[in-house]
Amino acid sequence: MISKEVKQYIKEQEEEAYELLKTLAQIPSPSNHEEKRMEFCKKWLEDAGAKGVYTDEALNVVYPYGVTESNPVVVIMAHMDVVFPDTQPLPFKEEAGRLYCPGIGDDTANLVNILLTARYLTQNHIFPKEVGLVFVCNSGEEGLGNLKGSKKICQTYKGRIREFYSMDGGLGGVVNRAVGSSRFKVTVKTEGGHSYGSFGNANAIEKLSGLIQEIYQIQVPLEGKTTYNVGTIEGGTSVNTIAQEASMLCEFRSDSKESLLYMEEKFKEIFDKDGVTVEVIGIRPCENLNEEQSAKREALLVRAEELLYRVTGKKPDRHPGSTDCNIPLSLGIPSVCYGTYYGKGAHTREEYVEKDSLSMGYEVAFETVLNYTV
Repeated sequence: MISKEVKQYIKEQEEEAYELLKTLAQIPSPSNHEEKRMEFCKKWLEDAGAKGVYTDEALNVVYPYGVTESNPVVVIMAHMDVVFPDTQPLPFKEEAGRLYCPGIGDDTANLVNILLTARYLTQNHIFPKEVGLVFVCNSGEEGLGNLKGSKKICQTYKGRIREFYSMDGGLGGVVNRAVGSSRFKVTVKTEGGHSYGSFGNANAIEKLSGLIQEIYQIQVPLEGKTTYNVGTIEGGTSVNTIAQEASMLCEFRSDSKESLLYMEEKFKEIFDKDGVTVEVIGIRPCENLNEEQSAKREALLVRAEELLYRVTGKKPDRHPGSTDCNIPLSLGIPSVCYGTYYGKGAHTREEYVEKDSLSMGYEVAFETVLNYTV
């Protein structure tokens, strides 16, 4: 539990934290194009006195704190990217105690807490014990970012990560199962032709629709939860043209490694046809923990649940999810994901966070980090 002094510090910083959230939320940051937020976060940390902050080729902002050449580390990250493709400032408004902005909860509110906790430790010269802390404002969590930021951190600190935190989502729960996924762009090409003069020639749209029907006839495994989806389709030239080309984006997901392998085989069978090409556009692994690693992960989950309950007075739920923790969990690294706000509308332009919940979130973030300094 954090001290009265820390709680007082949090209270004193609430207005500044609010302004930081308001500023950061408006900075556009689509996946794979996080440069503007990357530059802002790096400068903000350096202005706060952080030394050794760097960016990498994945567009992560990394602040190793108390990290030596060989000590074990604990990673604490929140992602900078949002699902929205906007390149102009995102619209922000405050109304009836709610802060509205696309991406403000997922994951900007949590990103603010990474910055605030890192600054607190730096300016008060509070160092972790037994481990180093790696604060990361990371890239590539959403969509076709393919967890590139998390992957890069796991490569950079390979063999040294003792525990891994992704601050993502809200105060209401913890992610206890990693949902893996595979995503594809599937393209069908045919001869096509004039809709009247070449009637009878194969139509790429019709062939593609047949593949879609086959996907939707798959009987998913009963173990865990497994899903599939066709998200977009496109193709054709005009109403009086037999389509020569059509494509779709599709995926399958599961929290079971065995079920992912099953779905991979089913998709291969469906796509194994003349005129069909398949491009893998994203793979997210699910967890791969042995008994000892599972026990350590369970301890992190319990600690997170106790913390969230102590601060909010509400029992958090456990739920599966696809997060930055997928990468470390697939490598056997005990990891946990939870967030620091109440709100709704993630992945919509009506997304909001409850302003009154932010102070609770600051407590959760600070206690998570300060746990490694005592």
